[in-house]
Amino acid sequence: MNIALIGSGGREHAICEKINVSNIVKKIICIPGNAGTSKIAKNIDVDTNNFPKLLKVLQSQNIDLVIVGPEEPLVEGLADYLLKKKITVFGPSKFAAKLEGSKAFMKRLCRKYNIPTAAYKICSNEADVTSFVKKNSLPIVVKADGLAAGKGVTICKNKKQIFKVSKDIFNGKFKTSKKLILESFLEGEEASYFLIVDKKNYRFFGTAQDHKQVGEKDRGLNTGGMGAYSPARLINKELEKKIINRIVEPTLLALKRKKKPYTGFLYVGLMIKNNDPYLIEFNVRMGDPECQAILPRLNTDLLKIILYAAKNKLNKIKIKWKKKKCMTVVLCSKGYPSNYKKNVIIKNCDKIKLKKNFFIFHAGTKYINNCLVSNGGRVLNVSGIGNNFLNIRKGIVKILRKINWKNGFFRKDIGWRVINK
Repeated sequence: MNIALIGSGGREHAICEKINVSNIVKKIICIPGNAGTSKIAKNIDVDTNNFPKLLKVLQSQNIDLVIVGPEEPLVEGLADYLLKKKITVFGPSKFAAKLEGSKAFMKRLCRKYNIPTAAYKICSNEADVTSFVKKNSLPIVVKADGLAAGKGVTICKNKKQIFKVSKDIFNGKFKTSKKLILESFLEGEEASYFLIVDKKNYRFFGTAQDHKQVGEKDRGLNTGGMGAYSPARLINKELEKKIINRIVEPTLLALKRKKKPYTGFLYVGLMIKNNDPYLIEFNVRMGDPECQAILPRLNTDLLKIILYAAKNKLNKIKIKWKKKKCMTVVLCSKGYPSNYKKNVIIKNCDKIKLKKNFFIFHAGTKYINNCLVSNGGRVLNVSGIGNNFLNIRKGIVKILRKINWKNGFFRKDIGWRVINK
């Protein structure tokens, strides 16, 4: 089979590595890909939002299946466009992708189907913000309605900050919308629950705990994710039943009733309080960096799983997992998530000889004149698999020290909650 993988992050490199070992793959192209994917696939630099141009590339490469990694093309309707052109694609429709593309859509769905989530208000102006602030205690969470690359959520501890962040969103800080959601702050601990879904079935696809804040002990600005571990320590059998019964099934049923059934990966972002789940967000794809902590634990052929999903036959395949644990740590450009330099040389990465069960997944990287350089805020992911999170983290940090990239930094405490317990 000829496979096209859309995206350029650590998630896409991890997916690429996993499908590359399938015995049914013939060729993989990555659009646009990164330095890591270029070693196992053909990178083609095409604007993924230019659907006609993308289609020409897919047709010229005789692609049998398109796997869409990131959220933006899905929210823009890439899956619908390709299906109309008779190209098999794995990912949700534009309508279903509103679960991530519009927090207002997601919140209204929660209200209608009694899905547990934080109290909220959809705000279009300052008067809406004032109204919510008067009725709710601090802290208050401000969320941009549309996509914001993981940077559209701010936990505000005072009113001045609420109005400043809100004003920035109303003034178009995030191009995707000038609308926002205010939420009451939920106490608890976050966890992520993943599924793979077709029009008739769904299957469990791992749990993870991400680390969103840039600083150690979860302090500082929100990022796209500084590291993750899998499985999440919080999710037990009793809690899993609640997640399925209270959140997953009502959501999938709601979309079926609208005759817009969900297909693709579904990421359920949760706050866990007293062993009860509350929905924070849906993502309509695998998480990044959670994917890099989940896929190394997968025993079943990923490409076969995706093909079964694309044919609405997920009930016909058994998905098997290693009993081991996995962790990933993200190496970022100095200055991330604010201002940082690009095209900075990374000298040592290609020289690293990895021990078994350790992996380097590229994210914001590319080659210029055969030199590996940075091309984003989150640059590399180092993942490890084993029996003990502390030992895995020690192994990951050793690799990061060997890479010794002077223009980068990483959190040294990924997994601190589970390791300190």
